[in-house]
Amino acid sequence: MSFNITRRTLLKASAIAAAAAPADAVSGQPAVATGGSNRIAIIGSGYGGAVAARKLAQAGKQVDLIEMGTDWEKMSPIKGRIFTTMTSPSARSMWFKTRTDMPFSYLGGMDLVNRRIDRGAGALDIEYFANMKVYVGRGIGGGSLVNGGMAVTPRRSFFEKVLPQVDAEEMYNVYFPRANSGLRVNDPAMDVVMNSPWYQFARVSADQAKRAGIGHVMVPNVYDFDYMRKEVYGQVPRSALDKQVIFGNDYGKNSLPKTILKEALATGRVNVIPMTEVRSIERAPEGAFRLQTKTIDFNGNLIENRTREYDRVVLAAGSIGTTRLLLSAQGEGTINGLPDAIGRGWGPNGNTMLARRLRTRSGWRQSTIPVMGLSNWDDSTDSVFAEIAPFPAGIDLRTGVYLALTNNPHTGTFTWNRGSQKMFLDWGPSHAEPSVRAAQKFFDRINRANPGTGYRSDLFEKHKTFSDYFTYHPLGGAVLGEATDLQGEVKGVPGLFVMDGSLIPAKIGVNPFVTITALAERNMDRLVDAQRF
Repeated sequence: MSFNITRRTLLKASAIAAAAAPADAVSGQPAVATGGSNRIAIIGSGYGGAVAARKLAQAGKQVDLIEMGTDWEKMSPIKGRIFTTMTSPSARSMWFKTRTDMPFSYLGGMDLVNRRIDRGAGALDIEYFANMKVYVGRGIGGGSLVNGGMAVTPRRSFFEKVLPQVDAEEMYNVYFPRANSGLRVNDPAMDVVMNSPWYQFARVSADQAKRAGIGHVMVPNVYDFDYMRKEVYGQVPRSALDKQVIFGNDYGKNSLPKTILKEALATGRVNVIPMTEVRSIERAPEGAFRLQTKTIDFNGNLIENRTREYDRVVLAAGSIGTTRLLLSAQGEGTINGLPDAIGRGWGPNGNTMLARRLRTRSGWRQSTIPVMGLSNWDDSTDSVFAEIAPFPAGIDLRTGVYLALTNNPHTGTFTWNRGSQKMFLDWGPSHAEPSVRAAQKFFDRINRANPGTGYRSDLFEKHKTFSDYFTYHPLGGAVLGEATDLQGEVKGVPGLFVMDGSLIPAKIGVNPFVTITALAERNMDRLVDAQRF
């Protein structure tokens, strides 16, 4: 297959690594422990992990950055692209799936959207629980590789409600500005948004909301809108204007490998260890942390199992990954003293997705980068911030798509089952009901103001009008001030830190990555100043 041919360099490197590893490592037995005195591991290379790596490296520390997924910056392009489009997926699209699993799985009630693909270490993964699918990024850069780039600073009054133990004055004067600068957040190009055919879908939705007395807001993004302007005129290779988003973005998007991670790697003190999953974490009697890791190649072939030993460990594997490592360590007894709060305070950021029949053309050309939102947010349980999302099907479906973020008061809890060695989540439709209710109240108002419009129930699983079974924004599981101290160090376990969305309890009212970045900047400043590393 052509896929394997383009992988020649990677496979050659994998073969060399396998040959160099001890024989027992390749056969599945742990290799000799590595790491040593004063070594620091960061597990996960998303927003919190990138901030931690840069801060520690700039402070003169040597760091191992361990990432489960691919180092996409080192991948060979296929026909000029590293990543795939939404409509032409491959093994590079999803993490070891044989078929894509899009948020919209259906069209006209039929399964026409998803495609068969080869298995491989693709950029987008899904963590499956009984009543919830959580979309996550895989690769150096984590979720920054596969999100829509909407870089939203939360409403201050709501931030103060969600994280009252954090000094909001400092966050809004120091750390949110620093996060936005480091992530290269910029405002949408209004000439493109208001005039080009690529955002007709957003303009139509905004106009219909206006008839209901609901205003729209322009939403900053990490996508380079100067680049997008050139895309419009065909001056550069297209990315956002060629159906790239959830499976990665090749050109205009400033994901972490182009920003914070690039700065961290430039220090020469960050050792990137890709394609390596941390399976478990143990506290040795002398105080060191032992990580059991598994390294594979792009096709899933085992390279080695290894025990790595560190003095300090930063967990930045995301809400799901970090919580799983902590719960398994607690449940299996490999780390003593972990707090009971581990696994609690989880939520999907109030996510619910819906689609509306617009009764008018939405445009067959659609940029994949969202730039507008609809909002009635007042911190009440009726609050909604709704992204106007694209639906780049290649035909005009006269459909508006929205990802509604709500102020859902419910939280979920993760538990560990020793028999199955799995983590379980107690979230269900009843937990999601306040989100669905708030979103329906909000969009009913828009529909009433626009006769002939209405909801579509032929796009989601089980013909649901409002999705209550997936999220892009997992939060919680190791909440700041509950499972950790106020700087992110796990209570009762000195030297073990959490630095990702696990720290935020359940919701933040907007896309969370700017908040995760800013909170990590704050925590790392404090921890380094206190010489915790």
